[in-house]
Amino acid sequence: MAVTAQMVKELREKTGAGMMDCKKALVETNGDIEAAMDFLREKGLSSASKKADRIAADGTTAVLVQGNEAVIYEVNAETDFVAKNEGFQTLVKELGEHLLSVKPATIEEATASTMSNGLSVADHISNAIAKIGEKITLRRFEIRTKTDNDAFGPYLHMGGRIAVLVELENSTDTDAARDIAMHIAALNPKYVSREEVSAEEVDRERKVLTEQALNEGKPENIVAKMVEGRLGKFFEDVCLLDQSFVKNSDQKVRDFAASTGGTVKGFTRYEVGEGIEKRVDNFADEVMSQVNKGN
Repeated sequence: MAVTAQMVKELREKTGAGMMDCKKALVETNGDIEAAMDFLREKGLSSASKKADRIAADGTTAVLVQGNEAVIYEVNAETDFVAKNEGFQTLVKELGEHLLSVKPATIEEATASTMSNGLSVADHISNAIAKIGEKITLRRFEIRTKTDNDAFGPYLHMGGRIAVLVELENSTDTDAARDIAMHIAALNPKYVSREEVSAEEVDRERKVLTEQALNEGKPENIVAKMVEGRLGKFFEDVCLLDQSFVKNSDQKVRDFAASTGGTVKGFTRYEVGEGIEKRVDNFADEVMSQVNKGN
């Protein structure tokens, strides 16, 4: 596969490595971005291993809890200015209430469903677009249901830039559940526990760590032991229960949850625009384009 300038740019943004190093990594991996990221990490050339998802869109995330039911969702707009608009915020509230009322299974089902005003969600959003003047979309949602013996932990950070919904099982301590949600907002774990991490992901990480150790000149007879130790740090990075609790670094989240008599059943964390590529306009190029049109 031919390596393009755009591929080099993308890899550089995700890893922080030099342009020539990124190009070499892509050549070595036949243009595979993920493999190239691993290649750079193995060579110790990646300085930003956690930039896989760029924040590139505006809007808001929200959480609505009603008794034993809760929904976490994201509504996108084109600008942060519109996200603070009163009409937009009203729409966000209406969509949350509707999602909990209808409980659709997919975005497609949600947008086709009929709201209390007789309009479909799609048409209701279209009316809001006409009034507000920006494209608005209901991007994603997740609905959770608990029992009377469990607790929800909703948390919003920075006015809705990040939303977290935690379900604490066999505990009714809503304050503790919210504290765990706050921790998740800050540390962004990918999984609840090690059991959720796929064998494929663990094997991939073990391979990268092995190459790192060998490239550091470590003797082969101690590399395996070193790698297992470093895998522990990997699990701490990605697994909630293995992480040190933000409000008490001497305590693991697992132990904090256990102190309430409960366990973390699951969580959802949304960050506005994560994974969406937002168009970046080059103002100078735009001006020159207009000048050339006038010639």
